[in-house]
Amino acid sequence: MEKYLFKTTFLLLLAMASCNMDQGKLESEDQKSDYISFVDPFIGTRNMGHTYPGATAPFGMVQLSPETNSEPMYLEDGSYNRDTYRYCSGYQYEDSTIFGFSHTHFSGTGHSDLGDMLIMPVSGQLELYPGKAGFEGGYHSGFSHENEFSEPGYYSVQLDKYDIKAELTATERVGFHKYTSQDEGTMHIVLDMMANIYHHDDKNVWTFIRVENDTLVTGYRQTNGWARTKMVYFAMAFSKPISDYGHKRYEDVIYNGFYRRFDEENNFPEMAGRDIRAWFSFDGNDADPLLVKFALSPVSSAGALNNMIAEAPDWNFDQVKEETQAKWNQELSRIQVETLDDTDKTTFYTALYHTMLGPILFEDEDGHYRGLDQNIHQSDGFVNYTIFSLWDTFRALHPLFNIIQQERNNNMVKSMLAHHDQSVHSMLPIWSHYANENWCMIGYHSVSVLSDAVAKNTTDANLDHILEACLNTSNVAYFDAIDSYRELGYVPADKGSSSVSKTLEFSYDDWCIAQIAKARGKDDLEDEYRDRSKYYQAHYDETTGFMRPKYSDGTWVPEFNPLNTHGQGFIEGNAWTYSLFVPHDIESMIALMGGDSAFTSRLDSLFNMRLDDKYIEHTEDITRDGIIGNYVQGNEPGHHIPYLYNFSGHHEKTQERVRMIMDTMYGTGPDGLCGNDDAGQMSAWYVFSAMGFYPVCPGSDRYEIGSPNVISANIKLENGKTFSIRTINQDREHVYVDKIELNGQVLDRTHLLHDEIMAGGELVFHLR
Repeated sequence: MEKYLFKTTFLLLLAMASCNMDQGKLESEDQKSDYISFVDPFIGTRNMGHTYPGATAPFGMVQLSPETNSEPMYLEDGSYNRDTYRYCSGYQYEDSTIFGFSHTHFSGTGHSDLGDMLIMPVSGQLELYPGKAGFEGGYHSGFSHENEFSEPGYYSVQLDKYDIKAELTATERVGFHKYTSQDEGTMHIVLDMMANIYHHDDKNVWTFIRVENDTLVTGYRQTNGWARTKMVYFAMAFSKPISDYGHKRYEDVIYNGFYRRFDEENNFPEMAGRDIRAWFSFDGNDADPLLVKFALSPVSSAGALNNMIAEAPDWNFDQVKEETQAKWNQELSRIQVETLDDTDKTTFYTALYHTMLGPILFEDEDGHYRGLDQNIHQSDGFVNYTIFSLWDTFRALHPLFNIIQQERNNNMVKSMLAHHDQSVHSMLPIWSHYANENWCMIGYHSVSVLSDAVAKNTTDANLDHILEACLNTSNVAYFDAIDSYRELGYVPADKGSSSVSKTLEFSYDDWCIAQIAKARGKDDLEDEYRDRSKYYQAHYDETTGFMRPKYSDGTWVPEFNPLNTHGQGFIEGNAWTYSLFVPHDIESMIALMGGDSAFTSRLDSLFNMRLDDKYIEHTEDITRDGIIGNYVQGNEPGHHIPYLYNFSGHHEKTQERVRMIMDTMYGTGPDGLCGNDDAGQMSAWYVFSAMGFYPVCPGSDRYEIGSPNVISANIKLENGKTFSIRTINQDREHVYVDKIELNGQVLDRTHLLHDEIMAGGELVFHLR
């Protein structure tokens, strides 16, 4: 009786929500334009972390996408499985198998997690084991790219083994599946709660599933991966009644109490254990597709159910698809470009699409979310977001948001402050996701994001709160040798790895804090952090001309090789690249390295020399595809470098290099990116550069000017104004800028100011 009461209440709530909701009615002509037709979700990086091609809403919590292989993190001998890195987003275009569709993914990051709640539709004989690609057996299926299609908000594929057409769409918090079978027999849904991206034997902590009635299933899973304590709750509703169901546990059960009195594996409505695969069968009495709605929550299964009621109250798959695609058109229309050909337009809009896959919403429809302290909080005056890949995204993604997504970025700033307030370390996020800090990479680049928002007046967060959070973060003595950094003025090599990179990145972040202190009128703090921002100078070795690691006693580390990416005090880069990471004090850096002429020659050498394969063969994030000379576009530390020519008086070289990178390092197809997209940073570089300017130093209000490859671009600003970019004489050969006009006046400098963009108007490039 209680089950049927639950079902009646559920259906009533759905009906009420259906009456009250008016989703996705976007009225403007721009929002009706078909920008999504110029997005190719299959554009990614071969043999590296691919972006996922599935269905999601802009910045959505649900990223519903296929898993094309199931590579574990460790091999049978206990060694690291390098192939697992290829699946950090779950999908590789070269594969011809699908293991199912899971609901959470990263977009091309260098490490990974997620892949939660995998669903696989099967027909005929039920198999619960996924099997192995290339071998018979298991529930996985072959597929062909000829029968696969994806665009923003929608994905479809034919599962050859079962002759089932799978279609996926999503709202922000709900994945919507549609499975059409040519077989009129029984269809099964496998819910694999053991499946993970970057899986290891101890990753699953606990799983709990309830069959609430014959159409509704709820539950949760806790995992221990990159996010040490990750909780994901779900509610799953079916359009047809379940005829039979069951599950199997795959761990040794030490104690099961008095549950032993039941046949738990068959039609028992409560499932609990560490490693579980469940199944649900549906009699094939009609030819109607089986629809599945799968809602997520960071809080509770009740929260997931409420999210489903709020966002997907009925069973109209096509309507949800249309509404989500209307949202994508609305977001993509924030920048309207004309290009030389459709290939350039596809590259541009796919890059813009990638910038809107994260960070993601991380709260229920009612504003409740799980905090870093693992308690449940109510967002107050902001929307909570997660997935902050800050070592990557401080460079261009968040600065791009400060132009085209100001309200969202303001919410992201406040989400970072909430993270600080909930942190037992009193720290802002370093690399965080799903209410966890995973401590990946170096620096404390949240302060860059906060400083950039302050400099560009795009946040209404309390300035004292911002400053306090930044000061606290920069003084946690036990984080990455900050104690030595403060005492000695650099991070010594005998206190940890990547010492030079840490000093350089801390110095830049400290400059950002100085800017916030200045905005608050705190002169003493501004002076203190300006002094700290000069600490990079301690690593410059005049004898080699490079930044170089040194010990605590001040002596240089011997056997220094500026081409090597390992053991030299750097992370994911060598001395040639990292010696140029002083974005906040470029003039002083140029003087340190011998002046304008010597600096220009240094940049020329970087682009023209040859980097031997032996220097990158053990670095997963760097491949030959992303390298020009010794310049690495395929990884983030050097993204500002092409624009440094502007500071040594050779802006024409910036223009030449930027256009060359756009032409050779970006394109269409499954290898259209030259490196991991890294949560949108790689794509944000392209969006900026294609429009003709780039934020070399986030935290300032200045953008360096390059050479746009668009014919025109109209940026629709949230203040109601439009900033237009127009080029005269645009083609593949005309990459140099003869003259720039801003609102009809000649711009006699190589940079643009943020206020000039936000005021609206027109920027005209005359090319030759």
